[in-house]
Amino acid sequence: MSSELSTPMLVIVMGVSGCGKSTLAEALAKALGFSYIDADAIHPKSNVDKMSAGIPLTDADRDPWLKLVRAAAEHAVAEQQSDPDHSRRRGAVVACSALKRYYRDILRGTRHPETLKAPVDPPNPEALPTYFVYIKGDRTLLEQRMSLRRNHFMKASMLDSQLATLESPEGEDGVAVVPLDASTDEQVALAMQQLMEFSGS
Repeated sequence: MSSELSTPMLVIVMGVSGCGKSTLAEALAKALGFSYIDADAIHPKSNVDKMSAGIPLTDADRDPWLKLVRAAAEHAVAEQQSDPDHSRRRGAVVACSALKRYYRDILRGTRHPETLKAPVDPPNPEALPTYFVYIKGDRTLLEQRMSLRRNHFMKASMLDSQLATLESPEGEDGVAVVPLDASTDEQVALAMQQLMEFSGS
């Protein structure tokens, strides 16, 4: 295995709620042979309660959650390393909104959350290089998709808040962009092509 392929990868599928992050992330994880992690499932109950009530989260709410998401990905990759049956490249794919550059830097492991105490050990982003797949689409299509969702804590009425918070990752290093209106198979193919270029594979 080449040095590039022996280096693990963290891929974060991002975008506003309703864009299909979970669907694409699961399909991408299957195509790559990586672990899949749904960041929403890691939210503490207090965050879920706020979102269910239509209350946007603050950075103080998100910071410990984002650290936990990064830690969960690192743990998944470590488990693959100790698994003798895991012969493919190690990695994880996470579905996470990651709307701000600040949030993405926490997920990259290059920034410590400002609302938490300083870390004992410095971050080590080189141990798990991180790439993003941004699902890009217009507000009308996003609203249509969100209105069809059932039993999800994020309501369509919060779309404007999400779009206002969104800092486009376009132009940042290691960010693949796929269109919202493409099929999942098309999105996977586009994302895979860009990710392999980023990682030198």
